[in-house]
Amino acid sequence: MQITTIGLDIAKNVFQVHGIDAAEKVVVRKQLRRGQVLKFFAALAPCLVGMEACASAHYWARELRKLGHEVRLMPAKDVKAYVKRNKNDAVDAEAGCEAVRRPTMRFVEVKSAEQQGRLMQHRTRDLLLRQRTQLINALRAHLAELGSVAAQGREGLKELLAVIADEKDDRLPIDARASLIVLAAQLQALQTMIGSIEKRIIAQHRASEESRRVATVPGIGTLGASAITATVTDPSAFGSGRDFAAWIGLVPRQDSTGGKQKLGPISKQGDRYLRRILVVGAHSVLRRAKQTPEKYPWLTQLLARRPFKVVAIALANKMARVAWALLAKGGTYRAPALAAAA
Repeated sequence: MQITTIGLDIAKNVFQVHGIDAAEKVVVRKQLRRGQVLKFFAALAPCLVGMEACASAHYWARELRKLGHEVRLMPAKDVKAYVKRNKNDAVDAEAGCEAVRRPTMRFVEVKSAEQQGRLMQHRTRDLLLRQRTQLINALRAHLAELGSVAAQGREGLKELLAVIADEKDDRLPIDARASLIVLAAQLQALQTMIGSIEKRIIAQHRASEESRRVATVPGIGTLGASAITATVTDPSAFGSGRDFAAWIGLVPRQDSTGGKQKLGPISKQGDRYLRRILVVGAHSVLRRAKQTPEKYPWLTQLLARRPFKVVAIALANKMARVAWALLAKGGTYRAPALAAAA
């Protein structure tokens, strides 16, 4: 019998296949080693393949599409609802085969290798920033143990680095200075690597017309625009700007029943990196709004009624909606006064 639909549970080495025919009868249920996967699918007629959108899923989706198969990626939490009992690879593959055929299932767009490369730069920069923070905290803590304390910020850090570099400064024992020099050298190396990655991100941003248009939104800078355009492969996959904001996790979490709406804090679902960038950008806009309230009447009125962080989330939500509108419909951001005049 010809296989029409396959649920594929991917892993590092052992893959599980669950295939059915047009009559929904199970015709194949087997394990494949990593090297056997492409050979197995190359011998099949084109069919529908469902996989969870997990690690390496985009790579396998691209490879199977090259063989003529229709591949659909699904959020893992949505596929979990079709797991009947317990959990193992065979059950997961069967759940994927069932879920991929549901008309209401939500699918994840397959990213190209270039898009994954651009996003990898953001993730690498984010990792290096966390490592830099760890090093700075370690330097401050070690020096504080020896009585050297400086103010927060770059200037305070420069003072501490000067203490480490000054061999005539007798506040540091020889062994302590030897250790701190290693940390200072590693901090300098991190600064160099972060700078090189940021240069590549800026160059790619300038070369992308979509990224430049998204960057016109107040609060979405070069990094935010580059991350959004690299993450959102197809803006038409979202029905509206609210759907995009909900996908990022910037809408209230609902617990409603019996016709009574009960809204809680934001859902915090979706892409955590995009959500953080938008919220940080919203904080920047709010600080400017406090300095020049006449330029931001909507935010000024909202700040008078709501706490600062609640307004920041509302603004981040609005920024996400505007970014989606620019990607889906074109154009650049115009301030409300300029839009009304037009």
